[in-house]
Amino acid sequence: MAALTSPTTAPCPPTHANPAGACPLTLPCGTVLWLLPGRAVWWPEARSLFVADVHFGKAASFRHAGQPVPTGTTADNIARLDALLTATGAQRLVFLGDFLHARGGAQPALWQQLRAWRERHAQVAMDLVLGNHDHHAGTPPADLNIALQEEPWTPVPGMPLRAAHHPQAVAGHTVLSGHLHPSVVLHGPARDRMRLPCFAWQPGLLVLPAFGAFTGTHANALPAGAQVYAIAGTRVVQVPGG
Repeated sequence: MAALTSPTTAPCPPTHANPAGACPLTLPCGTVLWLLPGRAVWWPEARSLFVADVHFGKAASFRHAGQPVPTGTTADNIARLDALLTATGAQRLVFLGDFLHARGGAQPALWQQLRAWRERHAQVAMDLVLGNHDHHAGTPPADLNIALQEEPWTPVPGMPLRAAHHPQAVAGHTVLSGHLHPSVVLHGPARDRMRLPCFAWQPGLLVLPAFGAFTGTHANALPAGAQVYAIAGTRVVQVPGG
């Protein structure tokens, strides 16, 4: 099986600026982002956390259509967001599109859970960069206090970093996006295979893995020539030759 490599920088004790298991990525402008094993990107300089493709209500929308799918995915998503906000001390949380999966998943129980979660993090500013599912499924209720943004959006004025849902090029900027749900397939010597969610990086574009607990991945969705950073349990590690 292809080996995974740890970050080239020397390890240091986990802090809010350097969460456990994270891998640093230095952008062309010199800004350092941290790729987190919790399927998120942490920008310490801006105290901002980015996640993509949460797809809240996806399992509920399947059940609404009569499909026997697991319960508890919303609670799982919320628990993992809680853990990320605690680990980083983020002051802003940016959703890179596809907050809600479908209108059929917008059940009262979902909004009840999300309102309680939002109240726990009332001090955190939140933004949603609108994705394709958001345009069809609808946007969060106003009382969740999540600002709606059109892509590509500039989280910090004057900084060459844009937030989007769909991968795209913006001259002179690095774009953080989702939409592709990227993963990488590792092949072992016994003809075994392992699929891991991953980040895909190339100069000017960083594609995040899907955050949602009930969201699939696509191994053939990696941008051509992208460097791959796989989520291997509690660590983010570089895949040689990716």
